[in-house]
Amino acid sequence: MSTDELYYASIDLLKQLIAIPSPSREEKDVADVIEKYLKKNGMSTYRQGNNIWCIAEKYDDKKPTLLLNSHIDTVKPVSGWKHDPFTPIEEDGRIYGLGSNDAGAPLVSLLHSFFYLQSKEQPYNLIFLASAEEEVSGKNGIESVLDKLPPVTLAVVGEPTGMQPAIGEKGLMVLDCRVYGKSGHAARNEGDNAIYKALKVIESLRDFRFPKTSEILGPVKMSVTMIQAGTQHNVIPDRCDFVVDIRTNELYRNEEAFEILQKNIDCEMAPRSFRLNSSRISTDHPIIVRASILGLTPFGSPTLSDQALMPFSSVKIGPGDSRRSHTADEYIETGEIREGIELYIKLLDQLNLPTE
Repeated sequence: MSTDELYYASIDLLKQLIAIPSPSREEKDVADVIEKYLKKNGMSTYRQGNNIWCIAEKYDDKKPTLLLNSHIDTVKPVSGWKHDPFTPIEEDGRIYGLGSNDAGAPLVSLLHSFFYLQSKEQPYNLIFLASAEEEVSGKNGIESVLDKLPPVTLAVVGEPTGMQPAIGEKGLMVLDCRVYGKSGHAARNEGDNAIYKALKVIESLRDFRFPKTSEILGPVKMSVTMIQAGTQHNVIPDRCDFVVDIRTNELYRNEEAFEILQKNIDCEMAPRSFRLNSSRISTDHPIIVRASILGLTPFGSPTLSDQALMPFSSVKIGPGDSRRSHTADEYIETGEIREGIELYIKLLDQLNLPTE
């Protein structure tokens, strides 16, 4: 297929996907469409839940393996849409619709680049994976199928980055924190107000700095995002609960960051998970070297993707703009899809990956 044919096929498929509601954990219908589309194009497919993948023919276990991945789920539509978010509208060089930018355009661009790349002899094995539950980092998403794939050397993760390569992204750790006081009647000088005690802890969190700062991802960032205390107006609260959103850089594993906080912050804290760690790929990696030759600019991404669950090298790159994600009247420019396909092919065709 020519790049023109790949482009027009991508546009058609994207419109089909927009028209199918696919919020996280409810992706079955859109997964069915992608599975049928792959089979229609001569691919043998594998499926685990709502995750669909295929492996290019002539697999050779002596070659490194390249994984092309993007996700099929979306967030739920926010208020403020001027039209039905599930009706694709093309006008003035844009396609509007929920998931058009995140991550429909990267998905269809990667998929049709896969068709092109697998039609030629490559110095690597090639896998395409459309994964589920990315928006909620669900355990029935990519994490549930990685052990069913051949060993992966490098993953290209399709997310809206303006086709610039994200060579690192911050991880995520959420802490449920609790401070105890002593109840009493609000009208009398009784009790020990847990809210006041929690404010001191929150102030400590606000002012705390992790020693190591990343050159590409900056410092670890912490934000208290939720707080709850009290049972009624005239009772001094004996407990205050709050939630801390922590975005780690690649210099700290989540477990390590948690241990540091335990030693420095005086409150009860429990991590919801250590799963979503920061990632980083070297600027000397062949794909980043080629990206630089093509005039692309490596950067560090503050947003989370399925990279956080990949125990192998990965780079995040795709058409679209992250600032449009999760917004009303989300859109993708059609020219971005064409550019995405062309750059994916230039970036990956005959790319020599490290064998170790």
